[in-house]
Amino acid sequence: MSLLARPAVATVAARTMQRLTRLADRRSGGRGSAAASHARFPEFPRTVDELTVPTSIGPARATVYRPTAETTEGTPPVHVNFHGGGYVVALTEIDDPMCRFLAAEAGVAVVNVDYAVAPQHPFPAPPRQAYEIVRWVAEHGAEHGWDGARLTVGGQSAGGGLAAAVARQALEEGGPSIALQVLHYPPLDLATNAREKHSATAKPVLRPWMADVFDTSYVPDPASRTDPLVSPAHPSDTADLKGIAPAVVITAELDLLKAEGARYADRLRAAGALVEYRDVPGVDHGYDGSDDQRARETYALITRHIQEAGAGADA
Repeated sequence: MSLLARPAVATVAARTMQRLTRLADRRSGGRGSAAASHARFPEFPRTVDELTVPTSIGPARATVYRPTAETTEGTPPVHVNFHGGGYVVALTEIDDPMCRFLAAEAGVAVVNVDYAVAPQHPFPAPPRQAYEIVRWVAEHGAEHGWDGARLTVGGQSAGGGLAAAVARQALEEGGPSIALQVLHYPPLDLATNAREKHSATAKPVLRPWMADVFDTSYVPDPASRTDPLVSPAHPSDTADLKGIAPAVVITAELDLLKAEGARYADRLRAAGALVEYRDVPGVDHGYDGSDDQRARETYALITRHIQEAGAGADA
């Protein structure tokens, strides 16, 4: 076992990552990564307000991105987004360009969630909180200016894993109705050791030592990593997924997580729930954070599917 895969060591490493992230933000006067994110895609306005969602795990802060009057008529649909960060680092602002893009182009209200992270809140707290947030968003649209009956969810990296877990809980608990789940390079098999996963490049963005820190902080007990809310792409999960929210699954060709994303797409296809599987060629995990052209292409794909899902839910 790697030293970083020991829960006590992984916790120290994860907390160090969190402190370094906060320190970098303070040193920049709060204008570091947030400012860089806000500067991307300047043609899309940043019209936002803040809200707090009550959950059994604790209150969750969220930023709501509003569509412009030109892109929507009446009360807009709503899309709930969960950021990446290995279930450990709160990287809410990194998704700001995508949230602005979707609000402007898809004409939806985007609720970008600052959810509870490990090791302070290990599994099952994050997926449970994520589900409660989505349920709250579905039930409180009239108060906040969106149509909770036209609801989609999505996320990038760990956020994609949470979006998949939300869809699974909605299936098993009878709602809320989710018109689409968007899973963008998600981790969907934490039960398989990262050293057994393979990338098409010699030096992938995600390394096994990172998985040791993230996976152990998030799910300290290895026996729990086969839980369907953690590893729906692992062979141990054989439940019938018929009726789960329709899904768009997007992987990156060079990503260490590509194979598990593709496996889950196959599983969703077998359940009649796969809308589209797209593997983005020549890119690695998190590519959209630096490649504006590829980001625009992928966000346009997501936009189209969110619009179609919203129209279908309205029919």
